[in-house]
Amino acid sequence: MDFWFTAWLVLVAAAVVQAALLAMQTFEHRRFARSRLTKPRTEPMHARIALFAPCKGFDLELEQNLRPLLEQDYPNYSVTFIVESADDPAAQTIRQLIAARGGERARLLVAGKSTDTGQKVHNLLAATAELPPDVEILAFVDSDARPRPQWLRLLAQRLDRPEAGAATGYRWFIPQRPTLANHLLYSINAAAAVLVGPGDRHLVWGGSWAIRRDALVASGLRESWRQTLSDDLVAARVLAQSKQHVEFEPACMLASPLDNTLLQTFLFARRQYVIGRFYSPAFWWLGLAAVVGWNIAFWTSSIATLNALAAGGTGALIPAAACVALWGVNVARGLLRRNLALLYFPEHRAAIQAASRMDIWASPLVAFVNCVALVSSAFGKNLTWRGITYRLRRGGRVRIVARQEMAPPRYDTPSQVRIDVAAAAMTSQTHNHLASRFTAAQDRKD
Repeated sequence: MDFWFTAWLVLVAAAVVQAALLAMQTFEHRRFARSRLTKPRTEPMHARIALFAPCKGFDLELEQNLRPLLEQDYPNYSVTFIVESADDPAAQTIRQLIAARGGERARLLVAGKSTDTGQKVHNLLAATAELPPDVEILAFVDSDARPRPQWLRLLAQRLDRPEAGAATGYRWFIPQRPTLANHLLYSINAAAAVLVGPGDRHLVWGGSWAIRRDALVASGLRESWRQTLSDDLVAARVLAQSKQHVEFEPACMLASPLDNTLLQTFLFARRQYVIGRFYSPAFWWLGLAAVVGWNIAFWTSSIATLNALAAGGTGALIPAAACVALWGVNVARGLLRRNLALLYFPEHRAAIQAASRMDIWASPLVAFVNCVALVSSAFGKNLTWRGITYRLRRGGRVRIVARQEMAPPRYDTPSQVRIDVAAAAMTSQTHNHLASRFTAAQDRKD
């Protein structure tokens, strides 16, 4: 009994220290973000930039997300929208935007269906195959994020040092409705967003980043992308191997509209973790140990406290103190994140205030859901992304095992959006299961 009690005390102490260190990281992120946002750089940039926006299917408020790409306050850039096929649901919206605002600055590229690479990576490979000779910087943005007018200029300014090979922003979800599913994913994502900060050794987020052309060539990124699923984790790996620094720019934190079901929230989190398991295993193992350790420490302390109180209160002090310490540090982290989110996006105050209540006060619930998603990512090699089911193999090599054709959606009410997206997710689950059964024997050798 003494051994297990000592082991439990060590686990609780480690969890408290871990939470305190994350709180310090959040504080440092906020300090850095405030310094960058209150004193933005204003010097002009003239380097030619090629901006790439891969699109597939339907995104919430797609037109509002893509329109700012044609309205950047940068004098010398072009935009390439990339789709899988000419009848992709996103293609009509893109054509309308180009006709109305694009002029000669924007174009729509049909990349075709991928056969042995993630569709997004396939789109990027097709779009970057032949670059104009005057392009010095390549920038990338996701179709579910919404840049501000100064986004491209501030991203490019982070590349003014020779050792800075790439610059990255990140995503901050903005719930469109105050639901449990939206607030859970808001909290999980916010906890990940604050892990970046000052310095030049960061992972890349594929929805808001840029790379110098010479760094792209020197790192061999295009060759490394082939037969992979993750554009950003592969980019981070090859840039680190070629000793190219990746710098974080707080002003390039992008708002991303969010309206999910509980099933979508779980599938999204699990998919991100499965990708991390194959392309960044060291970070995945570290995250697994930290998240599982905190949950074991908190929930065993809670159970021990309740048992002690039920037995008359004897022995409740130590586990109760552990609960308060673990929960209290997370409350502090949640308060810091709320302050940070309002700093980033004051125009979304109402949505942030509502979502932050769960992030601050219900952190044990968020941590438990996050733990379930992370643990579940340890099992299986199949995942479904944008209607395509992929099978990941050794070294991150990918194979497409099923496709779900996507017809252009027609929505009369927001509820129809949620119903159709949930149905698509359930269909993708069925594809995933069937594909796993039919391909298990063939892929066992991998």
